[in-house]
Parts: sequence; C-alpha cells; structure tokens
Amino acid sequence: MSDEVKVEDQSQEAQETAVSQAEAEHALNNVAVLKKGATVKGKIVKVDADQAFVDIGYKYDGVIPVRELSSVSLNDAAQAVELGQEVELKIVSINDAKETLVLSKRVVDNEKAWETLQGQLESKEIIEAAVAEVVKGGLVVDIGVRGFVPASMVERQFVEDFSSYKGRTLRLRVKEIDREKNKVILSQKDILDEEFETNKKKIIEGLQVGQVLDGTVQRLTQFGAFVDIGGIDGLVHISELAWQHVEQASDVVKEGDKVKVQILKLDASNDKISLSIKATQDGPWSNVERDFKAGDIVTGTVKRLAAFGAFVEVAPGVEGLVHISQIAHRHIGTPHEVLKEGQEVQVKILEINLAEKRVSLSIKDTEDAPEAPAGAAAPSSAGKPERERQPRGDRDRGNSASHQKEIAGNENVSLSNQGLSMTLGERFGDKLAKFKK
Repeated sequence: MSDEVKVEDQSQEAQETAVSQAEAEHALNNVAVLKKGATVKGKIVKVDADQAFVDIGYKYDGVIPVRELSSVSLNDAAQAVELGQEVELKIVSINDAKETLVLSKRVVDNEKAWETLQGQLESKEIIEAAVAEVVKGGLVVDIGVRGFVPASMVERQFVEDFSSYKGRTLRLRVKEIDREKNKVILSQKDILDEEFETNKKKIIEGLQVGQVLDGTVQRLTQFGAFVDIGGIDGLVHISELAWQHVEQASDVVKEGDKVKVQILKLDASNDKISLSIKATQDGPWSNVERDFKAGDIVTGTVKRLAAFGAFVEVAPGVEGLVHISQIAHRHIGTPHEVLKEGQEVQVKILEINLAEKRVSLSIKDTEDAPEAPAGAAAPSSAGKPERERQPRGDRDRGNSASHQKEIAGNENVSLSNQGLSMTLGERFGDKLAKFKK
C-alpha cells in the first residue's frame, strides 16, 4: 500500500508542476508588448524628488523623470503627481534586458492641450492655472503646455515685484497661440478689465450729484487726484482739492489717503465722475465775519501782482485786493515798484462784502503819511491833505473795461469807493497842468 501512495503523490506533484508552468507561460504570452511612442495608462506607486514610479501592468514598473512630468520647470516631482494618481503616459524608451521603462506625462498633456487651446482662444473661455515660475517680463503657467503671461497682462495696475505670485492661481484667457513656435500668450488683465467696466456702470447708476462719499486717493497727476469711491475712480481737479490755491496735488494729499468727496458732475455715457474735496469742508469765508472787521490791521502775504494792484492773502483761501492807489502814499506806476510775490505786508481792511465774498485792503493806511515838503499845497477845507494827482493815463488804465472785468471776475476781491474814487479837483488839476506846459 505504501508504494501505491508514493506513486500517487509523485503523479500529483507532476501535474501541479505542469499546471504552474502552463500558467506562467500563459501569463507571459499575455503580457502586453510595449513599443516606443505608445500611449499607456497607469497608477503612481512612488514619488521621489527627481522622478516618479508608475505601475502600468507591465512586468516591471516604469519611471517618469521630473523633466517629463510637466512643460514647466519643477523642483520636485511631487509638484506634478501624487501617490495613487491615475495618469496617461507616452513611452519614451523601453529595454527589457535592463528592465528600464521611461515614460512621459508631459508629451501626452502637451498633445491634449493644443487640441483645446484653439477652441479656448475662439470662445474666450476663462481658464485657471497656477504660476509655476516668475521670469523676466512676466509669469509662466502650466496649461499642458508652457504658457506665458506678460507683466502688462497680469493686473489692471502696474506691479513692480511679482515674487509673491509664484504658486498663485490666476484666471486667464488665451490671447495668442503658435504651435510651431510652442508659444501661448495669456492674459488675466482682460478679464479684470471687463469685470471692472461692468461693475463701474452699476456703481454710476447708483450715484447722484451732490452725494458725499468716502474715498481713497489712488494716484496723483499734474491736474489733480484720482479717488476710488468704491470700485470706480473719480477725478478731483486741482482746483477742488482745497479752498486755498494749490500748486500741485501732492501739497494736499498723497496716495492711500482716506478722504471725503462730493460728487460735482456725472457723465454716465463716458463713465466720468467729477469730485470735490473742498466742497466737504468749511469754506475759508465761514469764519471771516468772526475773525475780521472793517478797520482791522492784519498781516497778509502778497500772492499775485497785477497792473491795477496786489492780491494779498489774509487767511487761508481768503484774498483781498490792494488797489494800486492804496499801496503807497506816493504815486507808483506799477505795484512791482513796491511789492513782490511772497512778501508779507501789513494791510488795513477797508471793506468786507460777505455776500460777494470780497475784501478791499489798503497798505498805505497802515503807514504814516510822509511830511509834506516846504511850499506844498495847504490842506483842503475838509482838513485832509490834497490827494496826489495821478496821470490821466494811469487813471484811465485803472478804470478801463479790462481792468474792471478782471476785478469783477475774482471772487475774493472787490474795490471800495476809497480805492476808485476821484475828486473833481483832480480832474481840473490835470487840465490846468496841460495849459501850464
């Protein structure tokens, strides 16, 4: 019996061995035949810094070098793939003798990307991509191919330093493609501009002339300051920055300042808004009645000189006119003979007209009149010294139409009767002087 059992055991082992060999041969016969250039699918099983390993169901695993993971430069393979990720790959090279299988994810992604880029260009589709590199002139993104975003197409405003943009996800639109040159240009600014214009129209529709708003100074120009009033910019002209005369906007505000502004004009058709800062503040004339009265002698600054007199600032934003006849006791042909711009002077307030916001001033009334020389004309019957005669040409200039028009056009000044009056004696004196000659 024992011999029979041994024979049966040997026979069974032989059968099992034969089956195992048959299964192995069958498995080998069914292993896919891989060729260079073929496309395969697999699962990432290991990720190193410089490469990733992938199981594609072959007799050994394939490797994806870091340079074959993406169209852009990577520092680590983990930036492109992760464990367990399903990927589609192209066979770069295969060597069964050495059991080496090199695969590329970049080539497959690149081929797929070019298929869709033309459609995205035509449809103006918005796509998202992370910034892979910050290079000279702009940003590089991976969209299956290497995409470039020029610096001028990143934001609506100028950006000086893009170092913080690496890794940031941008919303982009395809602007230009050239497959032969492997060139793709994208823009985020186009999207931001469209959104801004849409938002701007909505904001303008909700605004009203006279409305007071909080704003932030965005940028300064030679003619004023642009202020953001909640997603849209309005212009504060230099004349509306302050009640006093402003030479340049930076004398009053700087970028980033929080300000209150009043809407002066709305031009919805051209998306223009005119604003004023000074309209939200007390005007310089609000305290004039409290701080000044006729007869006061105050210190002022000569702001401007004209043929007919000098404009003197007696308080911020409050200018008065010293007529040429009120500058000095002696006759002068032009204010430049006595005064210069920026000079501090003592002035006497002759008249205040709050309704018209005008002030008449005198410099000579703050000074003692010089003693009359021997043989000078005796005082008049009214007890006042006879006025110095003014040549007719000067009188005519002082009362000419252009002279009056310039004074009337200045909201800060007016002429009192003291500054313009002319006695009958003066008129006859001029006539007699001609006969004596």
